[in-house]
Amino acid sequence: MGTVLGEMRNVRWHELRHAYGSASQVPGTLSRIAWGDGPTAEDALSDLGQWIGAPAVFDSTVAAVPFLWELAATETVRDRAGVLELLATILAAGHAQHPEWTRAAHEAVAAGRPTAARLAADASAPQAVRDTAARLLAATDGHTCGACPPRTT
Repeated sequence: MGTVLGEMRNVRWHELRHAYGSASQVPGTLSRIAWGDGPTAEDALSDLGQWIGAPAVFDSTVAAVPFLWELAATETVRDRAGVLELLATILAAGHAQHPEWTRAAHEAVAAGRPTAARLAADASAPQAVRDTAARLLAATDGHTCGACPPRTT
């Protein structure tokens, strides 16, 4: 796996759930996003979004978010803007029966705020990445929901 996504092996994916069952296939899907050609990466990103981000978040979402931030920051990933869009989807999603998953997923997205700020300001990044990072940055800064504690400034 190299250094990108190298820490995935430390997650017990088979013990986590996504929208359709076991999250054991999440690492392979993240790898397809990282190293797949355009159509392969796009399909993998779509699959992952359906499994961990829309319409609900899961315990596997919480585990996957740090790797999504890693992919968003990796220049060789083909659809970094799509990865950032998935992070924004996760920030807007929840799980009514598991507010603890919602809060943890939202906190994991918010923890990547420095990456979003860096990408939004990176003149060498593609415009779509900069724009999507800026929107995610604004969504993170303005985030409020019933599962998350009120923001203090």
